[in-house]
Amino acid sequence: MTQTLSTKVLIIGAGTGGYVAGIRCGQLGLDTILVDGGDGLGGTCLNVGCIPSKAIIHAASKFETVAKAADGGTLGITAAKPAIDLSQTVAWKDGIVKKLNAGVAALLKKAKVKVIKGWATFYDAKTCTVKTADGDIVISAEHVILATGSDPVELPFLKFGGDVISSTEALSLEKVPGKLVVVGGGYIGLELGIAFRKLGAEVAIVEMADRLLPLYDKALTDPVQKWLEKHGAELHLGAKAGSFEKGQLNVTTADGKALKLKADKVLVTVGRKPRTQGWGLENMGVAMAGPFVKIDDRCATSMRNVWAVGDLTGEPMLAHKGSAQGEVVAEIIAGHDRRFDPVTIAAVCFTEPEIVSAGLGPQDVEGRDDVIQAVFPLMAIGRALAIEAGEDGGFVRVLASKSDHRLLGVQAVGQHVAEMSNSFAQMLEMGAVLEDVAGVIHVHPTLGEAFHEASLRALGHAIHI
Repeated sequence: MTQTLSTKVLIIGAGTGGYVAGIRCGQLGLDTILVDGGDGLGGTCLNVGCIPSKAIIHAASKFETVAKAADGGTLGITAAKPAIDLSQTVAWKDGIVKKLNAGVAALLKKAKVKVIKGWATFYDAKTCTVKTADGDIVISAEHVILATGSDPVELPFLKFGGDVISSTEALSLEKVPGKLVVVGGGYIGLELGIAFRKLGAEVAIVEMADRLLPLYDKALTDPVQKWLEKHGAELHLGAKAGSFEKGQLNVTTADGKALKLKADKVLVTVGRKPRTQGWGLENMGVAMAGPFVKIDDRCATSMRNVWAVGDLTGEPMLAHKGSAQGEVVAEIIAGHDRRFDPVTIAAVCFTEPEIVSAGLGPQDVEGRDDVIQAVFPLMAIGRALAIEAGEDGGFVRVLASKSDHRLLGVQAVGQHVAEMSNSFAQMLEMGAVLEDVAGVIHVHPTLGEAFHEASLRALGHAIHI
């Protein structure tokens, strides 16, 4: 028997865009149904992306620390050679995910959002059928928020399955692969490749571009490449991956030579694509912008009262963008005058070392003579040296308008710099000038002092360099 429901707001997808939109709708008193048909509450980010990957990265860094202590000692600390039971590490990671799943469920319940587990298929813009374990449910809504997220891109000659894996499978391996080949030198592949190198795997990276992390400028990516080289990772840049046969990945090198790389696992991380197939998007009459759903600055689609947030709407495909959009849409539906028009959406690579970028970078202002750029090295910061974070070439860089000193962009590379990303974004969002950053008394000793000193340097009077 088919059940029929109607609601003020129907949200499709329970990732960081969808569940945040649901909580905010509930807080605003809107009758809301959230359909979760994918990875579980929290979506890709919480279940098979941001959170579990950072847990594995953290465990890998702990393992590396003990391994250093066993290999001649570090900081006066010696230890026995460590061992890793990756199945236990993964179980610990799964415990974190389960705890966060339960937390999201409790928040949605508190907000009086009805959560339905099942796969929705639309046959017009405001009506869908959800297939659940207990039968079909037809739902009609006044407003629909699309938050279906994204999927890993699969290469036609390297289909996922067996020893060819995506980041999802990489985060649930039962043992560390002896030899891991990563296809794609973007942030996902490097984050996981570096983690598995720390855990003892031999790692090779195959990247089509002539350098790693090609979306970032070379000064930011050089310390990451140097770490990989120092730790024995094979780098095949300007190279093309081919088929995987009999435990060997076929690769064409930059100079056209054929190469076979032995691999226990091949991790394919060549990007993500919006999840637009299999749920009736084509029946909703919304306009597209290439592979993405087209939205305006209110996150409205071309169909009245149909909204879209998160990865479905285009780059940057970042969890915090989706969450912010979800809040905006909920408030618009509740009658508030809101726009999604951020000055910046900061991005972080949790590589070794970490990279942060907010606002404009050098490549965006190339050839302009109206911009000040200043760099301050972390090795001149006491806190960085005290936690071994100043010896990898790390720095903080600011870009500002020469005429009025308005901040245009802030970047950093170094250990633990991810924790500065919110400070960078906040200053840019508030329209700060160099004098604003310089006038804030930064706590000593912290890494954030490098932001202060970089701004002072842009003004011509850095203290500690």
